[in-house]
Amino acid sequence: MRSTRIVKSAAMLGVLAMPALSATPASAATVPAAATAAPAMSCHNLPPLPYAVHAKTVTIRSKTSSKSTALGVLYKSHTFRVAKKSGNWLSVTNKTTGVKSWVSGTYVYRDVRMCLD
Repeated sequence: MRSTRIVKSAAMLGVLAMPALSATPASAATVPAAATAAPAMSCHNLPPLPYAVHAKTVTIRSKTSSKSTALGVLYKSHTFRVAKKSGNWLSVTNKTTGVKSWVSGTYVYRDVRMCLD
């Protein structure tokens, strides 16, 4: 009697487990065509973001060296233009003060655009 009940319970569990085992996993399921369509505008086509000062102040140096003469200071509120790069140094013109020379790329760099594709 007890063995019959165990056999019937096992058979019932087997019947209940069959649909779950035979179903395809979620990763193998097909994705609708509308979900795979490319977005109307990709952010990879957009121009790079502007340079920004990522410190309270950045020293403007006469040469591309941290031991060179300091010519001025670049603040976050100052407007500036980047002319060229040399290694990790940027040639800038501080439009607020008129000083033109080099700043470290450690503190002045472009922000990174996040593309959520």
